[in-house]
Amino acid sequence: MNVKASTQYKREHKADYGKEKIEILYEDKDIVIINKPTGMLSVPYPGSKARTALSVLEKIYRSKGTYSPNHRPYIVHRLDRDTSGVMMFALNESVQKKIMAEWHTMVTERLYHAVAENPRDKSKQLAESGTIDEPLAQNAHHVGYVPHDEDDHAKTVKAITHYKIIERGKTHTLFELNLETGKKNQIRAHLASKGYPLAGDENYRAKTDPFHRLALHARTLAFKHPVTGTLMRFESPESKEWLEYVIKGDEHPATAIWNDKSSPYNKKHPHDEGANNTYGTKRIPKKKACKMDFISRGKMFSK
Repeated sequence: MNVKASTQYKREHKADYGKEKIEILYEDKDIVIINKPTGMLSVPYPGSKARTALSVLEKIYRSKGTYSPNHRPYIVHRLDRDTSGVMMFALNESVQKKIMAEWHTMVTERLYHAVAENPRDKSKQLAESGTIDEPLAQNAHHVGYVPHDEDDHAKTVKAITHYKIIERGKTHTLFELNLETGKKNQIRAHLASKGYPLAGDENYRAKTDPFHRLALHARTLAFKHPVTGTLMRFESPESKEWLEYVIKGDEHPATAIWNDKSSPYNKKHPHDEGANNTYGTKRIPKKKACKMDFISRGKMFSK
């Protein structure tokens, strides 16, 4: 099995590859809020031995001597592996159940910032603000997409993303996004379907990789504390480089490593079996096991 060119590049050039650290922003006896780095899974998936935010938190509590059946991290939501930002965990099972049951009413604000490539056709530019209300499906590689093909009969789920343009540059746009629903790959798939693939997003055919990472960051999370009811708000700004890059524009962007056929990382094509054809190609309906939502999977891994 060939290693993706982008993965090989990160192995050799990303200083903390495989050793990413989390930052704890807040913790009490019931919840912990972290700043998850890009490149780290939120939770494990079947067969994976990779470090995750969940496993790193568990290790931290074990090292402190505070880990116990009644005090350990439980997943309540997730961020994609390459998405960074604010994330919450419950610290006991009863709080986990309460958060999951009341998520849509207890969370008052959940904002993301993203840098996306501008559509080639300027007539298709999005308005300064609006809502993308498009159902999502998943392809055979479990990547979300908006089905526009009439012959595509894949099962879909409702997905709604509210957006606001912070800065519209010559070649890229900085978005602020608010999720009404929280589906896998929602922001990435919704913006790509409108001609705005996120910078650094290999799965959605981005052509630029200015930050050597996916340009998506969970910036703000505000909610009512599940036990005390206190309104809490946590914010972790993205790098200032994102806005500076958009304002400046990039008239001659370097070819993203996965698209550069002359790169030494592409001695063999890294996208066998359609790995880079996840958007706009023939899709296969996902298997039965993949129909579980992330909460169900989170409960499975919390046992």
